[in-house]
Amino acid sequence: MVTKTAEKQQPSPTAGGKSATKWIMTLLSSSLGQKFVMGITGLLLCSFLVVHLAGNLLVYVGADAYNSYAHDLHSMLLLPVAETGLFLLLFAHIALAFKLTSDNRKARHISYHEKQSKIEEPPSFFGKTPMGRTSSWMFLSGSIILIFLIVHMIDMKLHLNPAVAYTVETPEGVVEADPYSIIVQVLGSWSAAVYIIGTIILGFHLSHGFWSAFQSLGLNHPKYTPWIKKFAILFAAVIAIGFASLPIWGLFIH
Repeated sequence: MVTKTAEKQQPSPTAGGKSATKWIMTLLSSSLGQKFVMGITGLLLCSFLVVHLAGNLLVYVGADAYNSYAHDLHSMLLLPVAETGLFLLLFAHIALAFKLTSDNRKARHISYHEKQSKIEEPPSFFGKTPMGRTSSWMFLSGSIILIFLIVHMIDMKLHLNPAVAYTVETPEGVVEADPYSIIVQVLGSWSAAVYIIGTIILGFHLSHGFWSAFQSLGLNHPKYTPWIKKFAILFAAVIAIGFASLPIWGLFIH
């Protein structure tokens, strides 16, 4: 009887998985939970930007350095796993941006009608709070960055830019052009304008998004938050200038 009772009390093998799934769903169902995940994904994407920029800046060193970097990167066995994880991070960040923006608009709409019903408190002339304008700007800038990323995927991943020769003829036959040759052509093509605009918008997006990610994680403090905001501006400027320098180099210097 004791054995049978003990067996009945043992948790199901799937109980842990169900608990984790329930915890994730509970987290994503609340506004605070969504902002928390938004902050986490945002900071992880910022980390990727640092690594990606460091690799791309090797074009200034020369063809051998950049080609060696690209070869080592694409020979990594776990690269597909890393790319899938990056895609999921980006998808989660974008999906939550849509959700939070939609919720903010609904909240402002309800607040507007509540104010309209009070004679002593007429609605604002602008109809939007500063927070509402910030949220709208972050959504708009994020949408522009998404277009920039799609163009980047067309250029460097799908190899569909008509202005770029992705293959070269050799005595052995037609082979793929080396990565340095491809990126130099891309940076000197019509895509350069998209890259310059996209990276500038990215800088403005990061200048607010970086420090607000800490706020979403509950890591804001009167003493440290002003320094985080200053670092966010510096970080955004370095990332934006670093990436924008590449198409400028491709168009006017190289």
